[in-house]
Amino acid sequence: MPSFLQARFGSIIGDCALMHDIYRKVSKAAAFRAPILVTGEHGTGKELVAREVHQRSNHHKGPFVTVNCGSIPENLMESELFGHVRGAFTGALFTRGGKFQSAHQGTLFIDEIADIPLSVQAKLLTAISDKAVIKVGDTRTEAVDVRLIVATTRNLALVVRSGLFREDLYYALTTFPMNLPPLRDRGNDVILIANFLLQKQAHLAKKHFIGLTESAQNALINYSWSGNIRELENVVSRAAMLAQGDRIDVGDLSINAATDEAIVPLSEAVERFRHAYIHNSLERNAGNRTRAAKELGIDPRTIFRHLEQQKRAETPAT
Repeated sequence: MPSFLQARFGSIIGDCALMHDIYRKVSKAAAFRAPILVTGEHGTGKELVAREVHQRSNHHKGPFVTVNCGSIPENLMESELFGHVRGAFTGALFTRGGKFQSAHQGTLFIDEIADIPLSVQAKLLTAISDKAVIKVGDTRTEAVDVRLIVATTRNLALVVRSGLFREDLYYALTTFPMNLPPLRDRGNDVILIANFLLQKQAHLAKKHFIGLTESAQNALINYSWSGNIRELENVVSRAAMLAQGDRIDVGDLSINAATDEAIVPLSEAVERFRHAYIHNSLERNAGNRTRAAKELGIDPRTIFRHLEQQKRAETPAT
C-alpha cells in the first residue's frame, strides 16, 4: 500500500481508481471557466475538491470564497450573494458587496445549491451568463470575474422535476459535473486517510504513533462510514486521545464494523447496480427519459418501468 505522501493529489488523499478519475476531472476542470457541479454525500470532500480546482486554475492568486445556502435565511440569500445598498431593506444600514464581489478574480464555492430559492435562481443565472451582478435595491450592474463551483448532496435533476429548481440554471451548472465516491467505496483509501489524520493528531497532541494495528485497519475497511471522511476524522481524533500505546487498536476506534451491509445474492446486486446506473443517467439528463434512454442505448419504456418500480418501492404499504 502506498503511503499517504505517495497518494496525494494536492491536498486530497486517495489512491483508488475512483479517486484517480476525480483527479483527472479536477485537472481538466481547472483549465476551463465553465461552472462545476460537485455532488456527493455529506463529508465526501466537496469543498476540498473545489479548493483543489481553484489552486490549479488561472484564478489561484485570487480569493476562494465559500457560502452555504443551507445556512442562510431565504430572505437574506440575495443580499448574501450579490450585496445590497443602504436602505434596501430594514436593517440595511450600509452599502456592502456580496459573495460574488468578494470572490472577484477568484473562485466562489456555493454549497447546497439545491437550497437556493427560486426567487434568486434567475439572478444567479444572469450572473453566470452576463458575468455581472446587481445589488439588492440598486439598478446598476457590477462586472464580476468569478470562477463558480457549486455543490449539493441532493439529486439536482429530481429537484428540477419537482419544480423547485430552474431547468435552465441546472444546465448552466452541469457543464462539468463531478460525483465524489463515498468513503465505503474507496477500499484501502480509508487506511491512507486514517494514517494521515493520525499523524496530524499526533503532531497537535505532541504524541508519537507508529500507525494502526491490522485489526484496526480491518475494522476501518469494513465499517460503513455514513458520515464519510468527516466521520473518520472524528473517529481518529477520539482514538488518538484514548490510545495507551503507540499503535491504534480496534478498541480505540469506538466503531462497530458489524453495521456494514450484509452480502446479498448476485441477482439482487445486479438489479441494484442496474437501477443506480439508470438513476445516474436520469440525473445527468435532468430527468428527461428520452435522452437518458438514448444515452444508455435502451428502450424508453425501460426507463418508464424503472421509475414505476421506484415509485412502488417508495410508496408505503396501506
